[in-house]
Amino acid sequence: MNDTAARALWELYEPVHAVVYFAPEALTAFEEAGLRGWRRGYFAGRAAPLGPVGPEPVTAAFFGFAPGTVARALPSVWDITPPARALEIRRAGARAALERLLAGREKEAARAGELLAGVAEGLDHGGRVLSAAHAAQPWPDDPLERLWHAATLLREHRGDGHVAALVAAGLDGCEALVLRSGIDVPRSELQPYRGWTDDEWEAAGARLVGRGLLGGDGVATREGRALLASVEEATDLAAGRVWAESDAEELRAVLAPLAKACAGALRFPNPIGLPRGGRG
Repeated sequence: MNDTAARALWELYEPVHAVVYFAPEALTAFEEAGLRGWRRGYFAGRAAPLGPVGPEPVTAAFFGFAPGTVARALPSVWDITPPARALEIRRAGARAALERLLAGREKEAARAGELLAGVAEGLDHGGRVLSAAHAAQPWPDDPLERLWHAATLLREHRGDGHVAALVAAGLDGCEALVLRSGIDVPRSELQPYRGWTDDEWEAAGARLVGRGLLGGDGVATREGRALLASVEEATDLAAGRVWAESDAEELRAVLAPLAKACAGALRFPNPIGLPRGGRG
């Protein structure tokens, strides 16, 4: 399977995972546990596989978030919801969302879970700390939870590779967002959710202008677009190997209607850069 196919499949399993960030069932689950505000639930749920860590390793692993924003959530969230409990809440919220969104497609969801699990179980987590931490969690028996867990492993595996590509391109967390906002994702969908101040955002933009990657108008230059394109190509390359032995056609056929249904819980454009509709 080529790298383009790996990207097309990402666009199909990412919406399945992303319901945990947007669907009301997932957000309510954390709020009912005492984690008010989406950031607390986000950091508690996604960082929980790492254990009761402080902000430094999470800032490194999540990459695009402002250090101060992470520090306001961690480690204090563990006093409210320990990691093991946060994992339970996150999975339950995701399952409730999928149960609603995929109602009537239970058979297809179960098959998609089987297919994605077969791929995810063969992942090499070398150099990918976040995906390795998620892989250490036990596989659930419930079909919807199994589907979500498989999608989560695959997206975190891809995400670890994406962070490595951004670092290799000489971009820091804020610069990567500013450059992306100069191409296709509005600043309003990136800066507030990642917690960067206006001063930090403008300073990152100035650094990009100095490198010839961004124009003074905030629009990416040809060089900036080429750099980000090379990052995406490297991300696809790093993610493509795992799909070599998979049945791409069946994966696309099974995942496409599920992705469309799950996309109903998302908004477009979104902070994760997922395109509307996908190309799968």
